[in-house]
Amino acid sequence: MRDDGKVDYVEFPGGDLPKVKAFYGAAFGWTFIDYGPTYAGFNEGLDGGFHTDDPDAIKTPLVILYAHDLEAMEAKVRAAGGTITRPIFEFPGGRRFHFTDPAGNELAVWTE
Repeated sequence: MRDDGKVDYVEFPGGDLPKVKAFYGAAFGWTFIDYGPTYAGFNEGLDGGFHTDDPDAIKTPLVILYAHDLEAMEAKVRAAGGTITRPIFEFPGGRRFHFTDPAGNELAVWTE
C-alpha cells in the first residue's frame, strides 16, 4: 500500500530510449514495460521510468512522492515553504504536481 509523502517513483531523462534500455538490461538485468514510444517503465526495487516525450522536463532524475489527497498535499507543500513549479496536471495513470524545496531540489507528488 502506498503512503503519503513516501518516495514512490523516480523518473529519468531517457535520451536514446532503446540504447538506455539495452544498457540497464545488460548491466543490471532490468526489464521494461513500454508505455508508447517515448516512455519505458521499470520495477526494480523501486518503480520508475525513462522518458523522452516532454521537452519541458527537467534534465535530472525526478523523485516522485505519493499522496492520497493531492490537493491537500499541495497545500501542505505550500504552507511548509515549497514553491509549486508545475500545478496539478493529469498524465496517463494519475495526476501530479511539481515543486521545489528550500534547497532548490525539484520533486513531484502524484496520486492515482
